[in-house]
Amino acid sequence: MRDDHRELRLFLHLAQSLNFGRTSLDCHVSPATLTRTVQRLEADLGHRLLDRGPRGVSLTAEGHRFREYAVQALELWRAYREEHPDPAELTGRLALFATVTACQALLPDLLAPFRAAHPQVRLDLRTGDAAAALARLDEGEVDVAVAGIPARLPEALVGRTVAVTELVFVTARDRPDAGLDGPFVLPHRGLVREAADRWFRARGAAPDLACEPDGHEGLLTLVALGCGTGVVPRFVLEHSAVRDRLAVLPADPPPEDFPIGLCVRRADLRRPLVAALWSLTASAAAYQGSGPCAEK
Repeated sequence: MRDDHRELRLFLHLAQSLNFGRTSLDCHVSPATLTRTVQRLEADLGHRLLDRGPRGVSLTAEGHRFREYAVQALELWRAYREEHPDPAELTGRLALFATVTACQALLPDLLAPFRAAHPQVRLDLRTGDAAAALARLDEGEVDVAVAGIPARLPEALVGRTVAVTELVFVTARDRPDAGLDGPFVLPHRGLVREAADRWFRARGAAPDLACEPDGHEGLLTLVALGCGTGVVPRFVLEHSAVRDRLAVLPADPPPEDFPIGLCVRRADLRRPLVAALWSLTASAAAYQGSGPCAEK
């Protein structure tokens, strides 16, 4: 079915990003097309929606009011579509990869719009170590990965941030002498390990390593057993079954924030299933007010 709400989705993304260049990239439209879309909306409404000044882009009072209307209109449309599905539904299989934590905490909300719009598509969900997610995607084993996003993705991949979490140092709650002097339980590989290594280098220190497990869940178990101080995304800690046995240690400065994203192969954005998921997850981010979806 033709997307009759594309202009509203573009405006909502822009209202979140307040950056024409970022919205143009994320939504796969040219800057000129995005500008014309805003101009058409303003002409139809008879009001200016955005101000562009030396300090950047900002919403006008009418822009704030129109954003509320756009969110409500798209929510009503989504509810209608759930009750009256398009007869020309997409079908097929979509293979996704995510960690167990991401499956439980992110995927239900992230995939709900896609599942509602395309119930005939079979979702093939695979779990495993976060460090292997992008490799499995790049090698074609899966169509979509939800994982940490590096500062630079391989050219063949494109990513959209769906959550940002802190990295925190954790220790067993019953270790009163624990601190940031070690020993440490760090991931064997992956983006969290790279961020931890950068933190130690900035302090001019080398960590005293006790264990180097593969997964975050295993790492937290070893920390809870008193093997050492670990570093994990707070997102993982908050959804861990052993969180009540752990305590967060303050760090000054704290490690860098950790973005979690939806990643696909760039060439696959031409495939109907992947394109539909990509479009609907962008809309979901706008509905939830979780911030613009930053493409890399």
